[in-house]
Amino acid sequence: MNTAAAAYDDGPSTDAPRVTRHVVTDDEARQANRHWWDTDADDYQAEHGDFLGDADLRWCPEGLLEADAGLLGDVTGRRVLELGCGAASGSRWLAGQGADCVALDLSAGMLRQAVAGADRTGVRVPLIQADALALPFADDAFDTVWTAFGAVPFVADSAAAMREVHRVLRPGGRWVFSVTHPMRWIFLDDPGEPGLVAVHSYFDRRPYVETDDDGVPSYVEQHRTIGDRVRELVAAGFVLRDIVEPPWPDGHEQIWGQWSPLRGRLFPGTAIFVADKPTDAGTPADRPGGAPPADNGAATSAVR
Repeated sequence: MNTAAAAYDDGPSTDAPRVTRHVVTDDEARQANRHWWDTDADDYQAEHGDFLGDADLRWCPEGLLEADAGLLGDVTGRRVLELGCGAASGSRWLAGQGADCVALDLSAGMLRQAVAGADRTGVRVPLIQADALALPFADDAFDTVWTAFGAVPFVADSAAAMREVHRVLRPGGRWVFSVTHPMRWIFLDDPGEPGLVAVHSYFDRRPYVETDDDGVPSYVEQHRTIGDRVRELVAAGFVLRDIVEPPWPDGHEQIWGQWSPLRGRLFPGTAIFVADKPTDAGTPADRPGGAPPADNGAATSAVR
C-alpha cells in the first residue's frame, strides 16, 4: 500500500523481526512498501481474497460493504479513481454500478492480482502503476476518489496526498478513505486479551518500521491522530462530512490480524473519513496543489 490496497494491513506487530519506531523519508517509505507488497501480493490474495471478493467493495475487516453504506453516493456515470487498489475488486464492483473507474497502485505485484481478478470476472478497468504523492492525472479529472486501507497510511507525507487528491477532484467531488482507527495504535497488535491493554502513546506519531538485516526499511506504516487527519483534510481544502466507525457485526467471527470479535465488540478498529471538495473551490491555479505534481522519481505505467 502506498498501495496496498485492496486492503487492510494487519498493523503494528511487536512480534515482527527488527521492528522500530522512527521517522522515514517519502522515498524510504515508497521503496519499502513497494517491495513489500510486490513480494507479498500472492500470499496476501491467497489469504484474504475470498473475504474481499473478486468484485465487491468492502471498506474494512469489519466487513462493511459499500452496497450497504453508500458512502460514495450514486456513482452512475461518475469518473472514479481508486488509490492503493490492490486486486481492484472494489473498482470492478463500482464499474458494475455504472461508474467509469480507474484503479491505481504502487505495487506491480498487487496490480498483477488485479489483472487476474479481471480475467476471472471479465470486468476490466484501467490499471495504473503510480505513486499517490504524484498522481498522473490532470486537475479536476475525477468526480470521486476513494481507498480502502490503501495509500494514506503508507506515505510519509499524507498531507501532500490529501492535496493531490484535492487537485484531481472536480469541485463538488467526494473523497473517502478508510484506515486503521488511530486509537488502535495504543494497543499491542494482538487479537486476544493482551491486545486490550494500552501500552503505547496515542500521541507518538513515529511510524512503525520493519527493517532488513542492513537496517534498511522493508515495511513502513504511518500513524496520525483523528485530529491530524481532520487538519490534513481541512488544510487541503476539503469539507469533512463524516467519520464512520463501523461496529463489529453480530455473527462475524473472522480474525484478521489485530481485528477480532473480542476487540471489535469493545472499541472501533476502522475509521472511514468522508469529505467533499467544495463546489466553489475556484480554478485549478487558485487551489492548493493546483500545479502539476513534481517528478519525485516514482514510476508511472499503465497495465493492460
